[in-house]
Amino acid sequence: MARLTIQIPDDLARGLEGIAAAQSKSIEQLAVERLRSFVSTAGSPASVLRAMTELPHLSSSIVDELDAAIASGRLAVLDQGPFDR
Repeated sequence: MARLTIQIPDDLARGLEGIAAAQSKSIEQLAVERLRSFVSTAGSPASVLRAMTELPHLSSSIVDELDAAIASGRLAVLDQGPFDR
């Protein structure tokens, strides 16, 4: 495997550290995965599988917020049809 060293701004490096830590990965693993997604052919079986396995990890509070939004948008169930009136 080839080894490449790049220089990036400090704020970007801190951001990558945070994302990698949240995903329990090293910065190198994160960078390689993301760079592969740019190189691979869009729509290929490998890229589709990668997209399916790399879904974002959502916190329980975000899921609860989505559930609440779905519940508030539901329409009441009517016992009668429109012609029963």
